[in-house]
Amino acid sequence: MNKTIRNIIIFSIVAITCGWLGLFIDKLAVQQPEGESLGMGIWLVFPLLTVILLRFFAGDGWKDAGISPNFKGNLKWYAIAVLIYPLVTAIVLLLGKIFGWIDFANFKTGVYLTGFMTTLLPNFIKNIFEESVWRGYLTTKLLKEKVKDVWLYLIVGGIWGVWHLPYYLHFLPEADMYRILPVGRLAFALVAIASMICWTIMFIEIFRLTKSLWPVVILHTVEDSVINHLIMDEHIAIVTGKEILISPVAGIITSTLYLGVGLFLRQKRKQKQTCTTKKYPAH
Repeated sequence: MNKTIRNIIIFSIVAITCGWLGLFIDKLAVQQPEGESLGMGIWLVFPLLTVILLRFFAGDGWKDAGISPNFKGNLKWYAIAVLIYPLVTAIVLLLGKIFGWIDFANFKTGVYLTGFMTTLLPNFIKNIFEESVWRGYLTTKLLKEKVKDVWLYLIVGGIWGVWHLPYYLHFLPEADMYRILPVGRLAFALVAIASMICWTIMFIEIFRLTKSLWPVVILHTVEDSVINHLIMDEHIAIVTGKEILISPVAGIITSTLYLGVGLFLRQKRKQKQTCTTKKYPAH
């Protein structure tokens, strides 16, 4: 077993189990606040802590972390990273309006934009740490092992999703869950993980196109601020029974659109690689 595979396994085990460790610690503690418990902190921090330790002490180093912004030749991908979630969300909302599945009676443009702007900075800071783990580390290490694209998407998206399982099944307040999908926790978790795998293709392909962490951080930040604020602050109301189709977070239509965007970006990345190979053929 080479060093990279060993470290991927170590990271994956920590990511999959740390949330359950956090839940166990919460059960031993008393009066843990909902959404801010010690166990939830362990769930959030341990993957990043593991990456730091592996990079410093297990031979991974920092050269492949995607820290450079690589602006040259990549500004259009930065722009696309900003636009993907607003455009797809606008399409979903338009479809919801056309079919009568979404009610906009409570939507106040000024209030929504204020909430969007005030959440950008904290989401940006949060996503530096999260993307350093899932794209800056796990994706990078799997690419080093030349994993095929389909397995790359499934492994990164699957582990990213399974890491969320304790959150969906226990940490996430039920009121927040029902605003997204009014289903049981297990069903919610399965739908959410499937959606995350669809999203993963976009995240990975933006990362591969730019070889930088920063456009992916921007992509994730805009997602959090556009969608979460829209749903959690109840700017829209979805007709009962249509959530699974049109939810801007995890609806089937929504996830299909993001899957299409991801595959489009994959095609562009492969075209870019082909052009580079023709311009600079191997000797």
